[in-house]
Amino acid sequence: MTLSENAVPTPLPLKTCKEVRQALLDKQEIALLDVREEDTFAQAHPLFAANLPLGRIEVDARRRIPRRDTLIVVYDNGEGLAHTAAQILQQLGYTQVAMLAGGLQGWQQTGGEVFKDVNVPSKAFGELVDAQRHPPMLSAPEVKALLDRQANVVVLDARRFDEYHTMSIPTSISVPGAELVLRAAALAPDPNTRIIVNCAGRTRSIIGTQSLVNAGIRNPVAALRNGTIGWTLAGQTLEHGTGRRAVAVSEPQRLDAAQQARAVADRAGVKRARLADVARFRRETTRTSYCLDVRTPEEFATGHLPGFASAPGGQLVQETDVTMPVRGARAALTDLDGVRANMTASWLAQMGWEVWVLDDLQTTDFSETGQLPPPLPPTLHRYRRPYEGTDNPHEAMQAYLDWEYGLVAQLARDGTHGFKVL
Repeated sequence: MTLSENAVPTPLPLKTCKEVRQALLDKQEIALLDVREEDTFAQAHPLFAANLPLGRIEVDARRRIPRRDTLIVVYDNGEGLAHTAAQILQQLGYTQVAMLAGGLQGWQQTGGEVFKDVNVPSKAFGELVDAQRHPPMLSAPEVKALLDRQANVVVLDARRFDEYHTMSIPTSISVPGAELVLRAAALAPDPNTRIIVNCAGRTRSIIGTQSLVNAGIRNPVAALRNGTIGWTLAGQTLEHGTGRRAVAVSEPQRLDAAQQARAVADRAGVKRARLADVARFRRETTRTSYCLDVRTPEEFATGHLPGFASAPGGQLVQETDVTMPVRGARAALTDLDGVRANMTASWLAQMGWEVWVLDDLQTTDFSETGQLPPPLPPTLHRYRRPYEGTDNPHEAMQAYLDWEYGLVAQLARDGTHGFKVL
């Protein structure tokens, strides 16, 4: 579906920056879409803007914005993309499409805060958790000293497996974020074993460590300060191509973890649902519901609830803007162990989402099977994250950390986040 090159642009409704801010504050459903390429988007955008490049709208819009009468506000920075993007969305059947008055420049001129990088809501929230709860942290030299003397420690990498496989802390085991509470007892059965959680930078290690603290596990825990970036900046050597993964969990361990996770979810205000509730959500015409399976992709492929999408919990918390671009929408989460959905939901609730976890499920309910779709090909203008790969300049890594340290102050200046930390 493409627009004719000779088509005459038609006027489109405008939404002022004040109206968009008020919708965010009122927790109304709104998708604020930056239709520039990812690399340009990453240089400056509002906190809750989601990146949907013009060339990806026809492919991705229906999946990412499922309800056709969602309020969608599109913008660019004077490149002339937003009007075309709005027309394409209208042709796709979206009925409430508007342009942001003045675009990104208008947002800034009216006092709107702009943020750099990608997945900013989650990263800023992680920094707020660190500022308010101060999860224990160890520096890279401190962790290396523990490993060198073979102390009673285990290092758990909370990133996706492919990120871990690319570069990892020596001896570490891949345990993507939502798996931590489920698998901690199996990986560290001795309560005296110190669990150290790492990621590439800060967010997933902060959230992972605090997850273990919130769940009340018996072991001492700490985050590796600044992750693999901190390890590299300290002049220490990473491993490459490692494939260590978590061990199986016994039924008593699962039951204990499920009880711990449910208690955290209850404290966070997570709501409870059954399959009948999900059917009701889908019949509603005035709310967007994201139905997400937070287990591993491999588990999802072997059997999942009909109509649910795969969104492994650790990455869901890390990438809310990608998976759920409609701010103010509802999320319904599921697993088969009672741990990962509740822990993931506890974080989403703290980030201001209305989130439900499905209870009373049977294995037979997970009747839909099939492989996951192949990953999207990289775009020509993809933003290169300073924490990915192994060849980033040290100056870029340090600048990234300095940016993260400043996110709490930016949240305060922006004032739209609605985050509440347990």
